[in-house]
Amino acid sequence: MLHAEIVRLSLHHIDIKIINGERMHVLQWRRNLFWDDVLLDGKRQAASHGLWGREKVYGLVFGRDAEGRGGTQVMLLIDPATHNDWQTNSQRVKGVRLEARDGPLVAFGTLDPRTLEKPTTFTDWMKKTMGMEWGDEGRPH
Repeated sequence: MLHAEIVRLSLHHIDIKIINGERMHVLQWRRNLFWDDVLLDGKRQAASHGLWGREKVYGLVFGRDAEGRGGTQVMLLIDPATHNDWQTNSQRVKGVRLEARDGPLVAFGTLDPRTLEKPTTFTDWMKKTMGMEWGDEGRPH
């Protein structure tokens, strides 16, 4: 059973902790000036080169044998567009998702499936579009 958690998310760095049974792995994405790297436990698994149009979807396999058979397949998706966070005065990628056969292990931002859900009320719409919350929403009157 795989479990994942985003540890670091910035404009040029994404670090994801992955628990696979008794083992822990670190999946990293790094954006450099002319290339992007995907590293698993510090070893390069994939790279994408160029100024524009770099790869945004990567396939990885955990636990395959020496002949390349077996293992657990996962897909890493990155939306590298810039998101400016005015509250922390920082920039980060717009979205990241790590998905296994059974669905997303971890998802954030534009690649989170919940972003596709339509708001049911005006309050939900305000939260989604503007990040606003009203004061007494969760408390009984």
